[in-house]
Amino acid sequence: MRHHADESPVKALLEEVCQIAGKQLNTEQVITQLINWIDQDKKVTPLKSLQGLIWEAGYQQGDFTGHLYADAAENLKKWHTQGLDLYVYSSGSVYAQKLLFAHTDFGDLTPLFSGYFDTHIGGKQQTESYAHIAEAIGLPAEQLLFLSDISEELNAAKAAGFATIQLTREGAFDTQTNHPQVSNFDEISV
Repeated sequence: MRHHADESPVKALLEEVCQIAGKQLNTEQVITQLINWIDQDKKVTPLKSLQGLIWEAGYQQGDFTGHLYADAAENLKKWHTQGLDLYVYSSGSVYAQKLLFAHTDFGDLTPLFSGYFDTHIGGKQQTESYAHIAEAIGLPAEQLLFLSDISEELNAAKAAGFATIQLTREGAFDTQTNHPQVSNFDEISV
């Protein structure tokens, strides 16, 4: 951040942080604000966009790859081959999503997806976000399936009319949920 604060993509995002904070901040104050958002697990759009820029550099330099479980990669490929349209909705920016899926241990998976959504469409725990996604996709919500490990996101999607499945890796089943649960993508029938 300190070394790139005057470069156009970073500078614009730093200004957006100031707008959200409601006051002008210097670079050190912006960094402190970003760290606070990270500590609070806030899904703030300029933070996610800055993370995407950091990830881009890491992917391009080969410092890391996008983590994906093997069963997820295999089933995404299978569902795509079956003609299903696949979409990603993440608190990470669309740009960061594309970077992750372009640099997985299973190769570039971006051709599998028909589209991507981030917090520009709305928060993941807000029902109206899922209504906007259904509208953008052009299908009734009842024809869409949303997968997540977060109950609050699933509740919002279900309230919008989506079918839902909760992912519970390593058998950590949620006894408080009203969503079908699976421990991996092999257990999902579409």
